[in-house]
Amino acid sequence: MKKFLPLIIIAIIAFAIFKWGIGINNTIIEKEGVAQIQWAKVESSYQRRADLIPNLVSTVKGYAAHEKETLEGVIKARAQATKTTINAGDMTAEKMAAFQKAQSGLSGALSKLMVVVERYPDLKANQNFLELQSQLEGTENRINVERNRFNDAAGIYNIFIKKFPTNLIANFSGFKGMPLYKAEAGSEKAPKVEF
Repeated sequence: MKKFLPLIIIAIIAFAIFKWGIGINNTIIEKEGVAQIQWAKVESSYQRRADLIPNLVSTVKGYAAHEKETLEGVIKARAQATKTTINAGDMTAEKMAAFQKAQSGLSGALSKLMVVVERYPDLKANQNFLELQSQLEGTENRINVERNRFNDAAGIYNIFIKKFPTNLIANFSGFKGMPLYKAEAGSEKAPKVEF
């Protein structure tokens, strides 16, 4: 029995390391999953904004039909923003930058549309327009909240997979960090929004 004692000790240690590795791997998967779920909420919020735009454009068109260029710009930006998506399981900094660029294009087009609206007092008083405007404001706030929550979840995941000895399991299993949603250049200046 004494000659098997070292083998038993080695087997117990190996089993403990194996169990520890499985536990770390499962925790990584859980943290990655939380970040992916949060990314889906970001996309859902952006989709909500995209869903509001056709009604907004239709309402504006009824009052400002000759603002065709601005209205078409919003529709094109919406199309670009909705076709640019990211698979949460294959997120890279480049894909995140493309997504942000498409969403910023839509935000810019909406800002131009709101400037046009200023020229039409009847439109600004239209109840349907006011309701859509309110929903759009609420959606923009929701987008910001969800982006911040995604950054929190992705940040926690990124830190966890970089810590030693977790990084050994993460590297062995092929887990990679997630890019964070970053502020656009020039966004430190508050935009002037006039409704």
